[in-house]
Amino acid sequence: MTAISNAKYHLEIQTHRKNPYGLLRNSYRVNGKTCHDTLCRITGLSLEQLRAIQAAIQGKMVMKEDFKITSSREFGASFAAVAIMKELGLHKAIFSRPAEEWVRSCLAMIAGRLVYAGSKLSLSQCSEYSALWEICGIEKDIDVNVHCYDAMDKLLERQEAIQKTLAHKHLQSGTLVLYDITSSYMEGEYSNSKFVDFGYSRDKKRGHKQIIISLLCTKDGCPVAVEVLNGNTKDETTVLDKINEIKAKFVIEKFVFVGDRGMVTQAKYEKIDHETVKVITALSHSTIKELLEKGTIQLSLFDEKNIVEVIDGSMRYCLCRNPVMAKKETETRKALLKKTMEELDKIVKCTKNTKYSKEIRAGKVINKYKMGKYIIFINSGKYLKYTLDEAKIEQEASLDGCYIVCTDVLPEDMTAIETVKNYKSLMRVEQAFRNMKTVRLEVRPVYHRTDERIKSHVFICMLSYYVMWHMKQRLQPFFDADRDGEHKKYSFDYIMEILKSIRKETVEFCHSKTSVITALTEKQEQILQLLAVKL
Repeated sequence: MTAISNAKYHLEIQTHRKNPYGLLRNSYRVNGKTCHDTLCRITGLSLEQLRAIQAAIQGKMVMKEDFKITSSREFGASFAAVAIMKELGLHKAIFSRPAEEWVRSCLAMIAGRLVYAGSKLSLSQCSEYSALWEICGIEKDIDVNVHCYDAMDKLLERQEAIQKTLAHKHLQSGTLVLYDITSSYMEGEYSNSKFVDFGYSRDKKRGHKQIIISLLCTKDGCPVAVEVLNGNTKDETTVLDKINEIKAKFVIEKFVFVGDRGMVTQAKYEKIDHETVKVITALSHSTIKELLEKGTIQLSLFDEKNIVEVIDGSMRYCLCRNPVMAKKETETRKALLKKTMEELDKIVKCTKNTKYSKEIRAGKVINKYKMGKYIIFINSGKYLKYTLDEAKIEQEASLDGCYIVCTDVLPEDMTAIETVKNYKSLMRVEQAFRNMKTVRLEVRPVYHRTDERIKSHVFICMLSYYVMWHMKQRLQPFFDADRDGEHKKYSFDYIMEILKSIRKETVEFCHSKTSVITALTEKQEQILQLLAVKL
């Protein structure tokens, strides 16, 4: 007889036929042997339905009303950023005791700038939707003054030491050093600031004070040092100080300094120690005209396919012509001249008495479109007349698309093609500025009102770009796989959104709680594998 009290009921699923079926059985032991009785046969159900019944019998099924997700927080992007920072040794570069709370707070701000941007106050309140602070080892309530502002002050004290560590890691003697500056306009009152000032705005924001940001990068565009300068600082005035900083603070005796067009003026060039520091830069249009007038170069030497090299003493001039840029410059000039002439024609035809004379109104038009060098005004008494300087227009058009890269690097050390290529690598610094200012990291709006906090904020943005640069290097195979397409599908922002969809869920069921990470998709696994990050 069956020992009912010891019976074990289970559903056995059979799949060897076309349609699966289940056998509800009980198991018991008689004289030490396991025996089975089939109570019923279940047919007409799908395999998934049979498995659901099987799970219910085994006690593995939870009713929907007993299962709750009580919280869901972003995990993947923050974890990846922090993991890469630690792998790069950035946490140890910040301070020799990386377990200290202010260091972990700095890691959270650097990763937070990359993942979320926004203000420090909003970052301090992100624990409800992000596991960032928890990943960095801070699980208590976040105080914006302690975990953000105080940590920023300590980070700024360590800026020089951190940048020296990065320079020693990425710059070697004889290497190329890319250097450029940009401006970032400010909003609000900064009456007591030594840095916030009016100056030439590269953002084209008139009426706004600004700061100047200088950036040093490796030849591949990896940032190693940043500095905040007065908003009225001119490009060329920073060159000598930066060269001396590289030699003294970073202890790099010999290197090639790559600066943007017009940054290394003749006066500054003569003060550089060319035994240890070589220079690559480009000439301004006015300097090119001077060389043409002197006969050092000829207009016929500019070629669209080949780089023509002219050597004048210790200086090498690499003459190039870009047909795409030539077309763009020609079209721009024509469009601006058209706008200028339309405005001037209105002034010429005007017969009404106005507050301003026609000469003053014409001057405003000239200042607006910057086309004064192509306009000749004819003195005709009370009437305003003008004509175009066709010779000047033709002369300028002949230089459209023409540019000269110059260097004092010896020909045996660097060919003309390599020289032009190395100068064009400055675009990597421009990419860094673009990412820091607008695309991803958003230097502005600056929510800080003191000079020290502004400098610390910019430094955090640079360190975030340092992490971003390394992530993009590792993700390059992912981007390359999409290059055959007409429209690129993958971008860094797209990658970050995919990683942000990896979430940490708090699940409550049967009066117990547990935390789980959402299952990874195939694309998420591929991205994490390229980043060398394991969850």
